Amino acid sequence: MEPYLICLDLDGTLLNDEKEISPYTFKVLQTLKEQGHHIMIATGRPFRASRPYYDQLGLNTPIVNFNGAYVHNPTDADFPVTHETLDPDLASSIIDALRNMQVKNIIAEVKDHVFIDTYDEHLFEGFSMGNPKIETGDIVSQLNESPTSILIEAEEHMIPRVKQMLSRFFAESIEHRRWGAPFPVIEIVKRGISKARGIDSVKDALGVDRNHIIAFGDEDNDTEMIKYAKHGVAMDNGLDELKHIAKETTYSNNQDGIGRYLNDFFSLNIPYQENANVHSC
Repeated sequence: MEPYLICLDLDGTLLNDEKEISPYTFKVLQTLKEQGHHIMIATGRPFRASRPYYDQLGLNTPIVNFNGAYVHNPTDADFPVTHETLDPDLASSIIDALRNMQVKNIIAEVKDHVFIDTYDEHLFEGFSMGNPKIETGDIVSQLNESPTSILIEAEEHMIPRVKQMLSRFFAESIEHRRWGAPFPVIEIVKRGISKARGIDSVKDALGVDRNHIIAFGDEDNDTEMIKYAKHGVAMDNGLDELKHIAKETTYSNNQDGIGRYLNDFFSLNIPYQENANVHSC
C-alpha cells in the first residue's frame, strides 16, 4: 500500500481530557508506523509543549506548530524550516486595540520565548511546559523581535466581540482562531498561515500524494486542515461547524476516535474494548 500521511491535532483530538494518548490509539498508530505510514502532529502548541507526545510516539517526521507558523523536523537538521512571524508594528497596533477592549490578558510568543502582559499563575503554569523563557510586564516595551503568535485570553462572552474586532480592522494582515479547552484563548498568526499550508509543504517533502492524507481535528484552527485533507475527520466532541465541513466524524477524544477510525480505515483488526481501555501515558 502506498504510504499515507496521517495528521493529528493534539488537544481534544489525539489527547483525551487527561492530556494523554490512550493505549489503544497508541497501538494503532505504532502499527501504522511499522507499516510505513507517516504519522505527523499538527497543532497550535509550540514544539516545547508538543515534544512529550512527539517523543512518546517515536516520531521522526516534521511537525506543524503554532497552527502552521512554525514547521520543522526535530530529527533532521537539513529539513527546511518555516517560521512566519507577525510584523512588530502590526503586533503593537493589535495589542493597543486589545487593551482598549480590556481583555483579561495578552501573550506573545517567539518560539520558546513567552511574554505575558499581566502575571496570572494559572496562565503562567499553562505556558511553562518545556521550560520556556517567560517574562511578565508590558509586552510592547519588552518585545524586541517579531512574534510568532499573539494570544488573547478573554471572558467567554467577550470572545465573539474580540474576533469581530480583529476581522474588522486587521483581516488583511492576520489569521485568528479559537483554541480548545482549557483556555478561552484566541490565537493570532500572520495572514495565510494555517495547518493546511504546513501540511502541504510536508507532503511534498515526504512524497505523499494529497489523496493519501488523513487529518483529525476538533476546533476552528483545524478547519483548513480538515478541508484540505482527502480524508478530513472531525471528532465527535468537536465544533458543529467543523463536523459540517468534515468528510466524516469519528468518536470523541475520550473514546479513541482516532484509533478506531484508523483501525477500520486500514482494516487492522485490532480489537477494541471500551471499558477495558484504561488511559495511560
